[in-house]
Amino acid sequence: MITVVSGLPRSGTSLVMQMLQAGGHPILCDEHRPADADNPRGYLEYAKVRTLERDATWLAEAEGRAVKVVSPLLARLPTGFDYRVIFVRRDLHEVLQSQEQMLQRLNQPIGLDSATMLQHFERHLKTIDTLLTKRQDMQMLDIQHAHLIRETLPSAYRIAEFLERKLDVSRMVGVVDLGLHRQRNSTTGSQ
Repeated sequence: MITVVSGLPRSGTSLVMQMLQAGGHPILCDEHRPADADNPRGYLEYAKVRTLERDATWLAEAEGRAVKVVSPLLARLPTGFDYRVIFVRRDLHEVLQSQEQMLQRLNQPIGLDSATMLQHFERHLKTIDTLLTKRQDMQMLDIQHAHLIRETLPSAYRIAEFLERKLDVSRMVGVVDLGLHRQRNSTTGSQ
């Protein structure tokens, strides 16, 4: 089994990886993308994930571990493995705000306007939902970012139960730092 943590960029996937690591679940990551101001506890990514379109031979290294795979690459995961996908969903306005803030800090252009990006994200998530329901080798657990932040203990138990692993949920809960939840959409109650 391979645990896959996925979602849109800036949706909370790093937090879930940190929780899994703290709870005792082995993870597959490298130091290719170090911690920074946007993610001070680190991204916990594995650089080879970006090669999925042309080379997935490294996936054998992920067996029994958790690996972060951004949602656009989920369709590239080859058959032959049992995937447990923890899909993090965050309010799309918060995702956009977080992405814009990160791009500004890096002095990079923001690109498309928020309304266009919002439509793109909504279409992309529908495509992912269709993919995940069709793949027999993928089981999915939806985790709402707002719920993960507000009700961390029940979320940690859900994750452990989904993965059928004995994880240290108290250590998983200890990872969550409300001070790092910097973009909040007051209309969704994600406070």
